[in-house]
Amino acid sequence: MLYRTNYSLSSKSINWVKIQLENIYRRASSVTMHPTTDSEVNTGDVNTIHGTKRSIDDGSENEAKVQKTEEETVQVTTVQATEMETVQRIKRKNHAMLLGYVGKDYYGMQRNPGMKTIEEDLITALLKADLITKEQFENIRAINFQRAARTDKGVSAIRQIVSLKLPENSNKTTINQFLPDAIRVFGIKRVTKGFNSKNKCDARTYRYIIPSYAFALEDQSLLKLGEEVDEDERIKQLSIIDGKPYTDYRLSPESLDKLNSILKLFEGSHNFHNFTSKVKPLDPRARRYIISFCCMETFVLNDIELAVLEIKGQSFMLHQIRKMVAIVVAIARNMICKETIDEAFKTMDKMDLPLAPSLGLCLCHVHYDNYSKRYGTDGLHETLDWKECEEEVEKFQKTYILQHMIDTEISEQTTLKWLAGLPFYSFNNRDMLPVEDDEKQEAVHNDV
Repeated sequence: MLYRTNYSLSSKSINWVKIQLENIYRRASSVTMHPTTDSEVNTGDVNTIHGTKRSIDDGSENEAKVQKTEEETVQVTTVQATEMETVQRIKRKNHAMLLGYVGKDYYGMQRNPGMKTIEEDLITALLKADLITKEQFENIRAINFQRAARTDKGVSAIRQIVSLKLPENSNKTTINQFLPDAIRVFGIKRVTKGFNSKNKCDARTYRYIIPSYAFALEDQSLLKLGEEVDEDERIKQLSIIDGKPYTDYRLSPESLDKLNSILKLFEGSHNFHNFTSKVKPLDPRARRYIISFCCMETFVLNDIELAVLEIKGQSFMLHQIRKMVAIVVAIARNMICKETIDEAFKTMDKMDLPLAPSLGLCLCHVHYDNYSKRYGTDGLHETLDWKECEEEVEKFQKTYILQHMIDTEISEQTTLKWLAGLPFYSFNNRDMLPVEDDEKQEAVHNDV
């Protein structure tokens, strides 16, 4: 009888409980006598199952494999984590980069899909040098890339500035090894977080290098403006100046003074709508400020005298400098009068003005005077005058830019052929103007 219970169990119920307890006992004994899992095997014994001896090493090998796999997984995970930490640890700082390039064979500075440009080669070199990622190569805005000047097709640069984010201690030598000889990086400097090479620029200086024979006086008896000319016949006429070959021409002091007086007419603030493409006279973009414009020097290279015209301004539009040079040449040759410049500024009409060759134009300086005064002496940043790079810059200019200009002048007679076509232009108002080849790039193109 159970202790103080209100219920009584029959003998049949008691027997059923006994049977269940015996069954549980047998199953427990069976598991103890015949282990079937690796975890229950005693590593010091050898078990015999169904008359076949089985070594316990099978279990040890599996356990070792599991352990090895876990270790390898840990190692791979550790390596991946380390790589991720390395990527995360790469700190990018804002930098200014000084570079020069020969514009020949390039469709300008700015990146343009499907076109060979200076920026495309530069960004590709940064990718190969592991200074930017593939994603940043595809989208250069991610590294805050900006250029100080958007030079046109065929235009070179002695000193161009770009701003971008790069890893600390980036080396110009590493970049240059992936660049063609026509493009060189001269220096890299840390700049302030908010620095932008375009917006922080105070002014830009361009040079237009042209053979001095372009300013020789025209034979008025052979000159007919606004009419088609026989190019071959006119080239023969231009090839002789004062009874001598055109390459023997040298600019006299009087001619140099006359040239500088013409160039000075462009200084100040004026409406340059006639010196660019598709800009209306009342468009605010047409008004530009020219700080200075003069002939800096003349020098002889390969028996040809070259004149260096230097123009400094706040900003320039597409074709502006080349059209300015073209009208200066026409005035110096007595093809038109000085008053044509003032008319081009004031008229509401579009005038028929020629475009000087791109060969002679190059970006010379990008000025950051205000930035250098404010941050150049704070002990953290440097001035952006790049004086320490001057020797390397001058060597590149003489070896590549000037040599390219003179070689092309001699082989292709670029300026001579251009002069032959000048009489075709009327320099007056015209309803329909010829479309320049370079106008395919864009309507208004700020060089700066």
